[in-house]
Amino acid sequence: MGAVPRCGGVSVRHYSVWRPHPWHGLEVGPEPPTVVHAYIEICPFDLVKYEVDKLTGYLRVDRPQRTSSQPPTLYGFIPQTYCGERVRSLMPGALRGDGDPLDICVVSERPINHSEIILNARVVGGLPMLDSGEADDKIIGVLENDAFWSHVLDLGDLPEMLVERLQHYFLTYKLEPGRESAVSIGAPYGRDHACSVIAAAIDDYKSEFLGPDGPESARA
Repeated sequence: MGAVPRCGGVSVRHYSVWRPHPWHGLEVGPEPPTVVHAYIEICPFDLVKYEVDKLTGYLRVDRPQRTSSQPPTLYGFIPQTYCGERVRSLMPGALRGDGDPLDICVVSERPINHSEIILNARVVGGLPMLDSGEADDKIIGVLENDAFWSHVLDLGDLPEMLVERLQHYFLTYKLEPGRESAVSIGAPYGRDHACSVIAAAIDDYKSEFLGPDGPESARA
């Protein structure tokens, strides 16, 4: 058997085995819940919806967008979060969490045209979205160390039009002709509540996947 190919001192075989899963293998962030990691799935103006495959961790084509709606910001999720019972309890009218990692929209002044990247996001607010009775919050953050948005510490510091565009996108991106929308969005919330939602999603993740005595206890 020949030698294992190497790249930068790390064997290719080793990388293929140990590449971290974006949801489970990456850290929540450097200073959660105020500064978090965002794994980006969709870039602004993408006309195809991509999302991480939960089994493999690779980015999968979910569907082409049916409508002309385009995401106005970077869009992805916060690793090691889960929308379960604690997240549901913070959403009036929700029957359950959506069972996915917590979504995040990240504002950047400079165009970022690549998905499947990791970045640090400073949390400033969020949108309380209900989708078919499921809590599906959209956290809003700004790219950390982006000088253009350095003054933005809370949702009210962002242009109102940008928040309205986010609301419009999420209200319309699943619309189908002849069908009533199952999506509703309440009043946008600020940084403090967004941090509470993130903290709840972190705790939901621990309960769902880790448990008090490790991964197996959570499924016992």
